[in-house]
Amino acid sequence: MKILVGQAYHLRLDPKNWDSMELFPPLGSLYAAAVLRAGGHDVAFSDSMIAADTGVWEAALDRAKPDVALLYEDNFNYLTKMCLLNMRDAAEVMIKAAKQANAIVVVAGSDVSDVPQTYLDFGADIVINGEGEVTLEELVDTIAQTGLSGLNDIEGITFRDADGQVVRTAKRRTLRNIDDLPMPAWDLVDLDQYRAMWAGRRGRFDLNVATSRGCPFHCNWCAKPIWGRAYNARSPEKIADEFQMLAKLANPDRIWIMDDIFAMKPRWARAFSEALKARGTRVPFKCLSRADLLLRKGEVAALADAGCDELWIGAESGSQKILDAMEKGTAIQEIDDATRLLKDHGISVGYFLQYGYPGETWADIKQTFALLRRNLPDVIGISVSYPLPGTPFHDRVLDQLGTKQNWQHADDLDLMYQGPFKTAFYRVLHRYTHRLTRFYRGVRQPIRRDARGRAKVGASLRYAGGTVRALLYMAVLWPQLQAHRLTSKSGIQAIDPELSRAAAGLGELNLTGKE
Repeated sequence: MKILVGQAYHLRLDPKNWDSMELFPPLGSLYAAAVLRAGGHDVAFSDSMIAADTGVWEAALDRAKPDVALLYEDNFNYLTKMCLLNMRDAAEVMIKAAKQANAIVVVAGSDVSDVPQTYLDFGADIVINGEGEVTLEELVDTIAQTGLSGLNDIEGITFRDADGQVVRTAKRRTLRNIDDLPMPAWDLVDLDQYRAMWAGRRGRFDLNVATSRGCPFHCNWCAKPIWGRAYNARSPEKIADEFQMLAKLANPDRIWIMDDIFAMKPRWARAFSEALKARGTRVPFKCLSRADLLLRKGEVAALADAGCDELWIGAESGSQKILDAMEKGTAIQEIDDATRLLKDHGISVGYFLQYGYPGETWADIKQTFALLRRNLPDVIGISVSYPLPGTPFHDRVLDQLGTKQNWQHADDLDLMYQGPFKTAFYRVLHRYTHRLTRFYRGVRQPIRRDARGRAKVGASLRYAGGTVRALLYMAVLWPQLQAHRLTSKSGIQAIDPELSRAAAGLGELNLTGKE
């Protein structure tokens, strides 16, 4: 069969991430394409990640004239798990265009699994629920033989029967041995265009790899519509093979390992390091892990030995009360210890932070400021709590949600339930926290050094200028932040006694890192 594979995530429709220009090929779509080609099908590919608009998809439909149009979202990319309305709107346009081209439309992804009827209403013929590769193989073979009849026996799909009734078939078990899957169809991607876009904005070129699927932990705000709490990992040897292949094919400057948790299995990281050495391959990489896992004996040393140069921790908050409410399962002390250990091994540290979780107070937010001051992460990412369908957190705030239950794009930051502060507060807090962290780093680590530890005078002076700019931004943002903090939904509260310059921010900055 002729199959056109694409996805609805358009980086240009997400202003925040388009501006940062960290764009990665849609790995999930490339896995789907590889599986379909292995099954003997004629596969074309349309890459919306770098497309200007949905017109690229429409042109691809005209060229390929597919029997099946497949929108297969990248479940390894955290951006696609947020169910952004800009992307859902794009999917609707793309589905309708495919139907006008007389293709059978199949869709798969996190948002699709959460709200399959929405996509059926857009015109999709079949929704794949959960993990898609095995279901996709069986589905396409059935369509080739019988069209849209005979779907009831296929596990893991939702469709409308002849009477227009929505039918959801039995759930399919996750694929245990993911080493059996072919490598993503990298040859379908215009890597030269990716390289040019990266180099133009970032001065380097990164690519992406997934080494595992799923997460067994139970943070109560984290959605798991694809793999549930299952966790399956590829072998270290297979990942080393893929690193070696990508190094020869595209020579990236760094690889982003997109796993929810990298190297979760004990001793996996050490085996991976040895496998890379055996192949004579070394490509720097960044990944995500948990603070408690990093404290296992030899874990960080193995990651550094394998080439990890940046690692992100889901820190979320500096308040243990909030971490416990989230059922995070980690302790503030573990975050402190893991950060120190990573830095001792020359690995840059990133923190994911989350504001606005129910029960969070201004005192809890100040504990997050203190966490940043103590540990000086090299980079941070900030969001506000987002009620994702299927999570205990979503169930808890469901009766507070209004007509808006999804963000338009990643920088929306709308608190869609009744949090302690208004959305405007969190938007200012987002900017303030970034400047605060930059200021802390600039004052505590003012000298820029080269690989040999020698001071770089010019770079240090430029960095000092950035530190001053951060301080000036903070001075502007602080009054805005406090004005929003002190304004409740019912009106203006009494002036908080903490609202003095010394107690509220600039005057109380502790630059030693000690509490």
